[in-house]
Amino acid sequence: MHIEKCNIALYISHMEKTNWIGFDLGGTKMLALAFDEKFKELGRSRRKTKANEGMKAGLGRIVETIEETLTEAKVSKESIAGIGIGVPGPLDHREGVIIDAPNLGWKDVPLKKTLAKAFECDVVVVNDVDAGVYGEYSFGAAQGAHCALGVFPGTGIGAGCVYRGQLIQGSVNSCMELGHIPVLPEGPICGCGKRGCLEAVASRLAISAAVAAEAFRGHGPTILRECGTDISNIRSKALAQSIAAGEKAVEDIVRQAARWLGRGVATAMNLFAPDIVVLGGGLVEAMPELYIEEVKKSATAIAMPAYAGMVRFTKAKLGDDATAMGAAAWARAEVRSVS
Repeated sequence: MHIEKCNIALYISHMEKTNWIGFDLGGTKMLALAFDEKFKELGRSRRKTKANEGMKAGLGRIVETIEETLTEAKVSKESIAGIGIGVPGPLDHREGVIIDAPNLGWKDVPLKKTLAKAFECDVVVVNDVDAGVYGEYSFGAAQGAHCALGVFPGTGIGAGCVYRGQLIQGSVNSCMELGHIPVLPEGPICGCGKRGCLEAVASRLAISAAVAAEAFRGHGPTILRECGTDISNIRSKALAQSIAAGEKAVEDIVRQAARWLGRGVATAMNLFAPDIVVLGGGLVEAMPELYIEEVKKSATAIAMPAYAGMVRFTKAKLGDDATAMGAAAWARAEVRSVS
């Protein structure tokens, strides 16, 4: 009888844990969202990451940001069924450790252990791009897809894939490094140290470097006036403004980069036969029609015809909330799969 009472108490306690936390850990900002069991948003909190203050301080800020979210949502720590956190850089998702986050300057970060201790609940650590793609699959542009490929060109090129409701991951680390597919033998050196990676010719960083050179030559007066030739200032919005002003040299560079991205997407299409390709990130947000049109034309021209005819290209819907929403949804899927 005593054992039966204990089991009933544990069951009731588990059922009372109906809230989920999604967290997006970025290089400059962190965002926490609280949800109920039906994924209605209950509260949110956003802070600067302040990575320069160090890993220990950063972990403290993550905990404090989640606590602020719980206060706004008017839910207790005891009600949390799980926390999902999307993070950049190589990670061990099984142990919940960030191995190396170059944009943060952190190494060997014990995220899962820290959050599980602070909130006494299950914690799932997932790559931030994977989380964003899972968010689009669960709540956004890719709902109902059999296979959804998400590609997010920015400073680098991130990608993820959801196949029959499951994120495609390695046994320990994330995968889908579309940005490091070799597309141009003996091409520019990539940040990974190899030559000719997709990221080296199609990322916003690659675009900005080429545009800075054209602006210096007098072929991008809007860029030169608004941004100068510092590539860190030449961001997606400035590129869109330059194209809108009729600066052909800048438009040609952006279109060519989108065509390169299409080559990478075509490779993934031949491997996974997605029924939808979701494109997101700053470049897509700033000039969706131009950018998606070029990616689609390039990808469908190169991919096997049988696969090219079955895929739909679309813009991501969730914006800045995608990673936090997807991380929370993935945490629920992972926790429920073993409960």
